[in-house]
Parts: sequence; structure tokens; C-alpha cells
Amino acid sequence: MNKEKRTEIFRRLREHNPNPTTELEYTSTFELLIAVILSAQATDVSVNKATAKLYPVANTPAKILKLGVEGLKQYIKTIGLFNSKAENVIKTCQILLEQHGGEVPCDRAALEALPGVGRKTANVVLNTAFGLPTMAVDTHIFRVANRTGIAPGKNVLEVEKKLLKHVPAEYLQDAHHWLILHGRYVCVARKPKCGSCAIEDLCEFKGKTED
Repeated sequence: MNKEKRTEIFRRLREHNPNPTTELEYTSTFELLIAVILSAQATDVSVNKATAKLYPVANTPAKILKLGVEGLKQYIKTIGLFNSKAENVIKTCQILLEQHGGEVPCDRAALEALPGVGRKTANVVLNTAFGLPTMAVDTHIFRVANRTGIAPGKNVLEVEKKLLKHVPAEYLQDAHHWLILHGRYVCVARKPKCGSCAIEDLCEFKGKTED
């Protein structure tokens, strides 16, 4: 895929959604971090339902730490893998308090050192909370990047590097959100909705559908 086609793809995605953002609900960088940790192998909807009950009670490292693992589990037990996530969140809160003054660090290495935080989670926080042009490649972005031909790759890191290289600079800040939302609602896994896709004529997917 050439530069002109990629540029037009992102121009259209921006035209359809000028201000894309995460569907996770949060009011602080810390709330975003915890929501992203909880969202691993879970839907944003399920995480939002849990945090809607948790955050009014505890939305700082100190307050969540005070709940303890068992107390936290009561709020997040509807989310997949809640046992291990509760332990990771409590450990993360301890580290934030002990090493970062209770603040979420704007540093990839420091973020990835937190329990339950991998490269993808760090990228989400760096992009959404701190405004850095990072690319958090989840299953949706991996599928869209490969299927459309925007940035094909054999693994998520390869796709991430290609996207950072090939997405035009003016679109890089929001590209992560556009691609996730496109994969979540249009370029879906089983049967993509090609007939109602804004970039169908630019997409290089050979198995397009009529819908």
C-alpha cells in the first residue's frame, strides 16, 4: 500500500470521527491505568460496569490499596481473570505510592514495570493520558492493519512498528483509536461490514463482503 492511499484512509477515518477516544470511562490518568489493566481479555463495557461501582469508593492508589485484594475482588468479580487482576492492581498501587509519589509515570519502562502492565497497556496510557503518538496494537488493530494492507505483520510488535513508520504524522496521535473502533464496529472478525465501510475502495482485502 502506498503513502497516498494510507493518507486518504486516515483522512476519511478522521472525517467520520474527528475526536476519537477510548471507550473506557475514566476521569484521571490513574483511573485510566486501572481500567486498561482490567480490560485485558475483557470488554470495555464489562470494565465500565465494574469501575462505575469501584471508582466512587476508591479511585486513588491509596484508597484501592486500603481495600486489599479481597475487597477489590468484590468490585471486579464480574470481569474475566479478576483474581489475578486484583492482585496486580494492588501491587501496582503499592509501587505507585512507594516509587512514584502516587502518580502514574509518563515513562514506558516505568509503566511496563508495573504488575499487569505490558507494552500494549503502556502504549494506551502514553497515548490517551499523555498525548504521545504511540500505537497500542490489540486484536482489532492487528486484524485491520493486516486485512486492509495498511501495515501487515506477523505479530503485534511488527504491526506496531510498521504503523508508527507508515501512518502519516498528522494522523498518528489518533490512529490507535480510529483503528480500534473500525475493527470493533466495521471491520469485525467473522464477517466484515465492507458494504458500509468508508474505506472499502482503498482496502486491499480480497475477501470483501456485500454487507
